[in-house]
Amino acid sequence: MHYPKQPLFMLEYSMFERLPYRSQREALKKEGTLIARRQVNGYTILLYILGHTFVEVWTGTEAEVVTTFKKTANAMAVLEPYVDAMESVDWWGENEI
Repeated sequence: MHYPKQPLFMLEYSMFERLPYRSQREALKKEGTLIARRQVNGYTILLYILGHTFVEVWTGTEAEVVTTFKKTANAMAVLEPYVDAMESVDWWGENEI
């Protein structure tokens, strides 16, 4: 009997954290969904959802860091820093020229 391969994002977030950096970025590219972006002190911060986990990628001129939030993290608390950037997005195309 042949079972389908379990997608990476179904693994616990702690397993994602243990992956090498390159594998984390590959998993985000293949399985993650970019939901928000913001700027802080010269860093571009991208917020992804990977399975049921929030993942941030902080990119600066000299470093890039991948961080995850615990499953117990409050979704509103995670999203709050991104609200201003999200509000500026024209979700319905009403401001198209």
